[in-house]
Amino acid sequence: MTGEAIEGETATSDESENKLHEKAAFGVNGAGPDCVTQNVDVKGAPKTGETVVVEDADADADGPVRESRQQVVQPPRPVKAKQTAQVKQTRATPAADATADDSGGTSPAAGTDSGGASPAAGTAGGGDLTATIANVAGSVLSRPRQHPWIPRVAGLACYLIGFLDILSALFPRVRRMGPLHRLGHYVPGVQVPVNQINPYPVAATLIVGVLLVWLAHALRQRKHRAWMGVVALLGASIAVHLIRRETFGGVTLSLILLVLLIVFRAEFYALSDPRSRWRAIWTFWAMAVADVILGLALVSARPHEIVGGDGLFERFYHVLLGLAGISGPMHFRGDGYGDYIYLSLFGLGLLTVLVTLYLFLRPAEPIAHLTPAQEEQVRGLLAKHGQRDSLGYFALRRDKSVLFSPTGKACIAYRVVSGVILASGDPIGDPEAWPGAIKAFMERAERYAWIPAVMGCSEQAGEIWHREAGMDALELGDEAVVEVADFSLEGRPMRNVRQMVNRIERQGYSCQVRRLADIPAAEITQIRRLACDGRSTETERGFSMALGRFGDPSDGRCVVVTAVKDGEIRAVLNFVPWGTDGLSLDLMRRDRSADPGLNELMIVAALREAPTLGVKRMSLNFAVFRSALERGERIGAGPVLRRWRGLLVFLSRWFQIESLYRFNAKFRPVWEPRFVAFRQTRDLPRIALAALEAEAFLVLPSLLRRGPKESLEPASLRGAG
Repeated sequence: MTGEAIEGETATSDESENKLHEKAAFGVNGAGPDCVTQNVDVKGAPKTGETVVVEDADADADGPVRESRQQVVQPPRPVKAKQTAQVKQTRATPAADATADDSGGTSPAAGTDSGGASPAAGTAGGGDLTATIANVAGSVLSRPRQHPWIPRVAGLACYLIGFLDILSALFPRVRRMGPLHRLGHYVPGVQVPVNQINPYPVAATLIVGVLLVWLAHALRQRKHRAWMGVVALLGASIAVHLIRRETFGGVTLSLILLVLLIVFRAEFYALSDPRSRWRAIWTFWAMAVADVILGLALVSARPHEIVGGDGLFERFYHVLLGLAGISGPMHFRGDGYGDYIYLSLFGLGLLTVLVTLYLFLRPAEPIAHLTPAQEEQVRGLLAKHGQRDSLGYFALRRDKSVLFSPTGKACIAYRVVSGVILASGDPIGDPEAWPGAIKAFMERAERYAWIPAVMGCSEQAGEIWHREAGMDALELGDEAVVEVADFSLEGRPMRNVRQMVNRIERQGYSCQVRRLADIPAAEITQIRRLACDGRSTETERGFSMALGRFGDPSDGRCVVVTAVKDGEIRAVLNFVPWGTDGLSLDLMRRDRSADPGLNELMIVAALREAPTLGVKRMSLNFAVFRSALERGERIGAGPVLRRWRGLLVFLSRWFQIESLYRFNAKFRPVWEPRFVAFRQTRDLPRIALAALEAEAFLVLPSLLRRGPKESLEPASLRGAG
């Protein structure tokens, strides 16, 4: 099941985009409302040479659109691992007749995953029939080979043409330069009359140049809408040259690029935000009306500066031309005021065009939501494989989406933030099924031109991401894991914690360690209020290592530690399950007026009570860049490492970097490294910003936020306080 239903995606995708993306559709990535499902209609056992009807299903505003084509069945031949049958059912179908194992091999036995909702591997029989269906499905589902150089060359050509157009329009001296003048025979718009200060061709050249530069980046990302825009601009440029009866050389570069884009149009398949199409149109007209009103106000602000032709029609016409970068019929006393009017109007028009293009081309950012059926399926995977990752339970955040492997034996929790599809933790489920989930994740990222990234994956998962998706990994920090059997307050290294616990107990504090299901509802409400009042920021932080809610009945296995003094709850810890014998810290809050040392007291109380709860290991806080902080203070550390540690200490004034490391180190934990996985190094700045936004360390103003407002469900810690 796919992780999100992009609001209005099927309602806004036009038929031309659907047909284009049917050709570039990825393999089956689990049943869902917006995944491309391939249905092979086979009646009886197809024979060699027999024609089989194949239907490609996609959706548009009115419902499914199916296009049938015929496929001739080839003689049976050995089936490669990647060509194994991937005929999947839609969301409501519990099982498939034939399926492939996520690791690439054919599933030899029938069976269903626990939970009932998961897709299941069917019987692997039929001999030649299975091989024949595999051949047909493999040929239909296989994606045409991509040419990575096509989008790059097209984008660079757009950059080149756009910048040359802008330079030639803004600087007349550039047009007089010998090399550029000769190049003007081949670059559209560069060769314009040099003796005209602001002719129509110069204005048109400037507008086309700005648009091409703006579209070039999206074209390199394979955006289909950018492809449409560049094709339209190049076609218009060629038409203008032909109408003006210029030499054929003036359209050479445009014609070559246009032919290149049309021939390789299948390379530009990435979808933009489907909800922003009409928003872009309405924004354009709203800003255009506002520009006209502001332009009339600018032109009429100083009537004594106007020389003749000051009627309403002349002013309106002057404003319209000025918004397009063309001088109007009105004249003003002094060149300074005339230039001010011209630049102001052109700036307003340019801003309108750029904002419209941004809305039209910006990447899709679906509304992340975990449905009840998906949550039940994820809980089933956690019941089987939850012990593998301490962050697995956080996939149950309801502001995350999930992508399942074709067999439903593994899934990846993620959210799309600012054009980055951000996964958290390791894939959940059978490691042998991880490659199938990773493939679905990467195909989803490719379809919408999102930047793929993984936050907080383990070393094993990082190796699999590298092998299956070609992603690199960078150590992000370390997770503190305390083994319950090895923990003790005895000894000199634990003297600081021992003294602090004894002191806080003498002040009258006591702790209770209970499962959430054993806490009365009234007390849960009180604890939730304390958790909201005790946070240091207005927005609840957390994405990869926080659950974002407290007191939900479905989280009854969570362990809650409360510190009480004089019958009043002063601090609380919340641990989520980590498999059947572990706990992972989710929430740590205390009353701001409470005495220091309560956190140490509650952790020690949880460790002491752990054996009675059947807990053998406990994951505490995550320490970002712990190894750099530790090695940077040792004797013999190099100057680069020392400077890096100094920067981290400086940033600790605003972020809990060094303080979390020092706090975790008190309990003598085992440090488990965590990594951030990424595809290209140049994407790291965007990934860092997206991660900060997802974790709520970077909060955008409400007017710039996309998606729904923060959840106000009863158990939620977001938006409350």
